[in-house]
Amino acid sequence: MRTRIIACCSPDAHSARIVLLPGAYHQLEQFLDAGFDQALRERGRSAELVLAAPERSHLNDRRWLARLRAEVIAPARERGRGALWLGGISLGGFMALRFAAEGLDALDGLCLLAPYLGSRIVAAEVAAHPDLASWQPGALAEDDDDRRIWRFVQGLRGRSAPRVWLGYGSEDRFADSQRLLERALPAGSTRVTPGGHDWPVWRALWDQFLERLGERSMAPEESCP
Repeated sequence: MRTRIIACCSPDAHSARIVLLPGAYHQLEQFLDAGFDQALRERGRSAELVLAAPERSHLNDRRWLARLRAEVIAPARERGRGALWLGGISLGGFMALRFAAEGLDALDGLCLLAPYLGSRIVAAEVAAHPDLASWQPGALAEDDDDRRIWRFVQGLRGRSAPRVWLGYGSEDRFADSQRLLERALPAGSTRVTPGGHDWPVWRALWDQFLERLGERSMAPEESCP
C-alpha cells in the first residue's frame, strides 16, 4: 500500500492523526495539488496527515482491508494517543466505511468527503423503508460490501460509534445516496456546499471539516509556534 505521511506543526503523541483514502483512479499527489496539507498547516495545529492508496489488485479480493489495518491504521495508533480519523473522497469514503464496518479497530471518527455509497439498487432498497432502522439486510454474503456498509450506518447513533463528518456537493452525482446517509447521522454531522463531484468542492469541504475539527476540540488545543 502506498502511503505518504505529512507532519504538520511537529505532531506529538497527543496530536490528531487523519488518514485519507483517494477516489477511484486518483493519485496521492492530487491531495497535495489541491492544498489539503497546506490547509492543515494554515490552521497552526499539531497534526499528522496520512495519505494511503491501496493497490488496485487488492480491491476485488478485499486484501486492502488487512493491508490498511497492518500498514496504516495500526502504526498510526502506535505513534500517538490523539484522535484517529479515517476518511476519504468518493470511493475512498466507501472504503473508510467498509473498513470501519469490520469493527476491528477503534476509530475516533470518519471524515467522508462526497462518498460513493455503493449500488443504487441497494440504496433504493434502503430508501424504500420509512427509516434506516426498519431496514433489515438479512444474512449477508461475504462479498456484499454495500449492505455491510448500510448495516454499519444503522449503528452510527450509538454511544460506541465513531463520530462522523459527512460533506458533499449539492449537485454531486451521488447526492441521492449521500442524503440518505445524512438522514441516518446525528444532527450537525453534515455539510453541503454548492457544486458537483470535483476537487474544488472537496477542498472546500476539507476546509469545513478542519474548522469543525477545531471547534469541537477534536484536535489538540495547542497552536504550534
